[in-house]
Amino acid sequence: MILEHKADISDAGRPLKYILKGRLQISERLVKKLKFQNKIYVNSEAVHVNFIIKENDQIRVELELEEYCEYIEPQDIPIDIIYEDNCLLVLNKQSGTVVHPTSSHPDSTIANGIVYYLKGKGISKKVRPVSRLDRETSGIIIFAKNQFAQEALIRQMKAKIFEKEYLGIVQGIPLSNAGTIDLPIDRKPGSIMLRHVSETGAPSVTHYAVMESFPLHNAALLKFKLETGRTHQIRVHCQAMGFPIYGDTLYSENTGLLISRQALHSHITKIVHPETHKEVIFNAELPQDMKAVLEIMRNSL
Repeated sequence: MILEHKADISDAGRPLKYILKGRLQISERLVKKLKFQNKIYVNSEAVHVNFIIKENDQIRVELELEEYCEYIEPQDIPIDIIYEDNCLLVLNKQSGTVVHPTSSHPDSTIANGIVYYLKGKGISKKVRPVSRLDRETSGIIIFAKNQFAQEALIRQMKAKIFEKEYLGIVQGIPLSNAGTIDLPIDRKPGSIMLRHVSETGAPSVTHYAVMESFPLHNAALLKFKLETGRTHQIRVHCQAMGFPIYGDTLYSENTGLLISRQALHSHITKIVHPETHKEVIFNAELPQDMKAVLEIMRNSL
């Protein structure tokens, strides 16, 4: 990935570092790495970041740094790639898989599969997840191929430009066809994993809309749009409102007999591409297990 900028009159007389951080939105940390590996050029010459820019100078930054991912073992784990370019890798995650190695899941994760996949293409890079999903949640997950893309997408999250939409089957039918759940979420005392609604928690906002309802099963298909991204946010909010996610063994006593995991799927993600600056929409259709639940419920009406 390459960033380029032609200096205009307003850039003249300023140090190159100002252009890198202001115009090209490169972080201080990344500027230091680029400087160390001589990846910054003005008019095709490698220069120091204090170089004074003149009008019409051509600035070029090469973002392909030498990186190693020694702590993640390459493993032939299947990954479903729905989009790839020189700065993004977008996957349709299957339920039952962990995104990144942890103390309790040190291997056989999506990250292990990505390292294996990239190594097969002769590429050595750090694995940079931008979004994460619970182990049993399926759907879209985005990885950045370089630090610049990762930082750009994180800024979009903070600015609420990065949009995520989920589909979920819930046990219970909301009283209104659409609504907003605005309840703070905190870690549940005495638990590493569980979250709950708490006055001391972080602000958490989930918008929902009922797509279909199944009175015979006391269930519904909901669309969720997140304004914040707390751990287990949708699951905790649905439990608090009285319509927990179908099959959710952590947040519901009625776990659902038609599916072996929580029926939650990351369906659509919208971002502004870090390189082209154009809106990109990624879509992952419902997995077969959730389709099967809906088919049974529809046929029982």
